[in-house]
Amino acid sequence: MIWIKGRSVERYYATYVKDRLAGFGGTGNTFVYQDLVDFPNLAKRVFSDPGRSRRKTPACNGPITVADAGAVRADVENLRAAVGDEKPGYAFVTAASPGVISLFFRNDYYPSQDAYLEAIATAMRSEYETIVAGGFDLQVDCPDLAMGRHIQYASLDLATFRKRAYAHVEALNHALSNIPPERVRIHLCWGNYEGPHHCDVPLADIVDIAFAVRANSISFEAANPRHGHEWALFEIVKLPPDKVLIPGVVESKSNFVEHPELIANRIGNYAKLVGRENVIAGSDCGFGTWVGQAAVDPDVVWAKFAAMAEGARIASKRFWS
Repeated sequence: MIWIKGRSVERYYATYVKDRLAGFGGTGNTFVYQDLVDFPNLAKRVFSDPGRSRRKTPACNGPITVADAGAVRADVENLRAAVGDEKPGYAFVTAASPGVISLFFRNDYYPSQDAYLEAIATAMRSEYETIVAGGFDLQVDCPDLAMGRHIQYASLDLATFRKRAYAHVEALNHALSNIPPERVRIHLCWGNYEGPHHCDVPLADIVDIAFAVRANSISFEAANPRHGHEWALFEIVKLPPDKVLIPGVVESKSNFVEHPELIANRIGNYAKLVGRENVIAGSDCGFGTWVGQAAVDPDVVWAKFAAMAEGARIASKRFWS
């Protein structure tokens, strides 16, 4: 598995779109992370991160159209060059979901949030299709379906949040309508920052929403202390026949290198419940969500990946012995 993402201007997993789409020229957005409200000193540290502090999130103040169609083609070529003569099992390029774009960029133009989501989805469709047409799988980053609960929609009750999240999925599915689901994976995330996360919406409250996306595979945080227990959810929730789980088995905000046996156990927890062929080991989130992110030392990242590979080998021996 190989992941790479080249950005033309701003190097951030979601806000790069302002350099590819027209319509984002308004005033900057502000964010309140519900879990950090009671911890103001920690909030200062989180928001002073060199990468996050440079993040630009101008509001939508005009019609959204594609302004730089060549940027995604450059992403595809960057990955093709990185792969070279290697033959990975598969390689994928990431792109922001309509929902996460709406989270970071406030709507000051469209008459409703649904109209805003539809406009974003229509504009992003070409990026998604270009990635797949270039021979790579597409990962759509969807933290809006999880992190959005305690940031974008913190004031809503759970039932109303779920309705909004379903609207995000409908917009995304519209943008994915021409792409086979087996070429698409989504990433579900509660926010790749070192916070208390005690306001995270449980996976149990959103897993059906994630299943509704036209994507074969679902990547999600499963190694960190707030979500490490949620494998047990699949004791009662049946995995749809067309879905594959990619639980995080290494944490993306800690410099601890997980023991391969622990990684194998984490893989096994899911494989025992949903079937060995329906689980792929992954990381909780990205280690370079933005340029300047310094949570995990780069050399430690490679050590974590080596441990993950060894843990996957151990788990494979247990299930295919």
